[in-house]
Amino acid sequence: MAAHNEQQLRQLQAPIGWGQYLVSADFWSRTLQNWQSELLAVASMAVLSVYLRRRGSPESKPVGAAHHDTGVEG
Repeated sequence: MAAHNEQQLRQLQAPIGWGQYLVSADFWSRTLQNWQSELLAVASMAVLSVYLRRRGSPESKPVGAAHHDTGVEG
């Protein structure tokens, strides 16, 4: 909201309050852009972890192996 109001003041327009900002296009545009980047990050981590596990990465155990079969003691 602060960045939006700063831009409003530069254009010689009146700043807006929280309620008006929550229903503004600027708020929803910024929120959806952030949501898309977070979704992309989480989805890419999930896909990469599944790919590495299926590929037989030495960092992970086989898909059907029990928890105690990881080879890590302690």
